[in-house]
Amino acid sequence: MRGDRLISIILNLQNKGRLTTKELAEQLEVSERTIHRDMEALSRSGIPVVADRGKRGGWRLLDNYETKLTGLKETEIGALFIGPSLHLLHDLGLANSSKEARNKLIASLPSIYREYAKSVWERIYIDNSTWKDKKEKVDSFEILKEAIWNDNQLKILHRKPDGEIKESNVNPLGLVAKGSVWYLIASRSGVIRSYRASRIMSATPLQETFIRPIEFNLADYWEESKKEFIEKLPSYQVEAEAAPSIIPRLRFTGRFIQSIEVEELSISAWKKIAFTFDTEEEAAAYLLGYGDQIKVNKPKQLQEKIRKMAEAVVELYEEIKTDN
Repeated sequence: MRGDRLISIILNLQNKGRLTTKELAEQLEVSERTIHRDMEALSRSGIPVVADRGKRGGWRLLDNYETKLTGLKETEIGALFIGPSLHLLHDLGLANSSKEARNKLIASLPSIYREYAKSVWERIYIDNSTWKDKKEKVDSFEILKEAIWNDNQLKILHRKPDGEIKESNVNPLGLVAKGSVWYLIASRSGVIRSYRASRIMSATPLQETFIRPIEFNLADYWEESKKEFIEKLPSYQVEAEAAPSIIPRLRFTGRFIQSIEVEELSISAWKKIAFTFDTEEEAAAYLLGYGDQIKVNKPKQLQEKIRKMAEAVVELYEEIKTDN
């Protein structure tokens, strides 16, 4: 990119003092004519480049001029200005500070990059909240944040996935946002664990502090933990056929489905589909919801399970009809 090349020219002149057009052209792998055009662009943008003539001549920066740039490229600047998730920053109390920091950073850039940075900010925005914004309430979020910054031990009362309520003393190491869901990463008895923040019913700071493990890296831990979690997820395979009219709905919905594979070249009126669910119960409930638009081929026991569920529904509504 031209912007990267202009910055390279400035840094080269700053480091080496004086360079000829030929030397710059060779270093940057462009023509000498391109270097002359770049120098004109730098001059127009306010960078004091000077051309000295003679045997020892060449391009240099005006005496005492020094850029504060550290070699940032356009793509690197772009990465800095990709809009972060606003609702997560709001949770952390950093939404306003983030906007002010980016304004200050834009103002500190040289004019040749300032407009590019603004254009990234105005063209790309990241929102990882859900459409219906079903935000989980975390009653102890402020306490968790403060304990993390101060390395304070915590006594937490948390509800396990099976509903059991447990009290634990933990060393809080960090917070991770997965989508819109926050997780507390903490160590207990030397073992690092993840706690869904919305399941923490109460958190009490203790007087004791702790020393963070030197080798611990929050991002590395989370990626490895996530990988292990996915590998341990149960998997339930289903072979079925579906009416073509519901295929778009199948692809758009289904939060319980791990994957869907549709046989596009099927010559029959119905499409063969391979589903992957977490459990048999989730598969049965989901597929029953499509009534006579999906028929299960395998496994056979799922056919029987869905049939019994359908009969129970019919029986229920027959009773309602009789009562009325």
